[in-house]
Amino acid sequence: MRRLLRPLLDPYRRYRHARVIHAVRVSLGLLATILLTTGINLPHGEWASVTMLVVIGGLQHHGNIGKKAAERAIGTLIGAGVGLALMAQEAWLGMPWLTYFAMAVVCGFFSYHAIGKGGYTALLSAITVFIVAGHGDNPVTDGLWRGVDILIGIALALAFSFALPLYAVYSWRYNLADALRDCATLYGRIINGQPVTDDVHLKVMGRLNTVMVQLRSLMPSVSKEVRISMTELDAIQRHLRMCVSTLEILGSTRPDAGNPDAMADLQSALKAEHRQIRVQLIGMARALKSGVSQRLNRPMDLPDASLDAPVYGALDGYRLLTQQLAANIGQMRQRLAKTAPRWNI
Repeated sequence: MRRLLRPLLDPYRRYRHARVIHAVRVSLGLLATILLTTGINLPHGEWASVTMLVVIGGLQHHGNIGKKAAERAIGTLIGAGVGLALMAQEAWLGMPWLTYFAMAVVCGFFSYHAIGKGGYTALLSAITVFIVAGHGDNPVTDGLWRGVDILIGIALALAFSFALPLYAVYSWRYNLADALRDCATLYGRIINGQPVTDDVHLKVMGRLNTVMVQLRSLMPSVSKEVRISMTELDAIQRHLRMCVSTLEILGSTRPDAGNPDAMADLQSALKAEHRQIRVQLIGMARALKSGVSQRLNRPMDLPDASLDAPVYGALDGYRLLTQQLAANIGQMRQRLAKTAPRWNI
């Protein structure tokens, strides 16, 4: 069984096939709502399926599901309650224009709160009013059945949302690992004298910038899932950003390849830093992707990269930047090692 279920239990495979897993999960949830509502012959059972799609159809990461599903469920329940109340007053008073005015006022109130925090809850409440009540002339029994269908849809949606969850921390880990490998690629191109203005170099740099934006958007969900503070995640992001910025500067200030003697002397002087930078970048990427975080705890001396060091020329500046890059990567490795028990799930 473990061998058969390995594709589902392996975090990296679940990350690679997240969209497929999400689509299958939603499809199974919809099938369950259809079978349940038709099996017990509930009127207007299609609204259970609609609710299923509304609650979890656009939610993928587990860190979003709890809060977002609760917000959407609350909005649906509020809208259903208001819709039933409007239908009841229409049946009692029989004044359509009063019902229309009340619906307009209620939806205007929801629209006022739809701009800002909790806006989707308010918007969904307004939509559900019309789903349940129509224009107020629906029979109360129809509204009650639709309310029951909505409750069934919410319950099943929450149940399926926690089946084989897709954690945002997976995307965060593997995107960060790819970013670190790209940093190692860029650094290798810089120290080997390859051009930093060709399409290959610029493509890798553009990919890094895109990944940094994606990592930033994942941080709130990751913080909720694995209880790593936003401050700590932001510090890791800052180290990555400093790494990318330093690589850009190193590519611009690299000594002229036309002076082979100066290049040879610099490569010899920075041989230890070159090896340390590449080892740390590749080591962090492997630890993030494989989950073998013990490699992050291996002792490694960080270079002294004080900004107070004297700079007499371009070579001194290049050497100081390289040492700062090595120190920054070492500090990032320490932060990843400290938080590994939380993100390594």
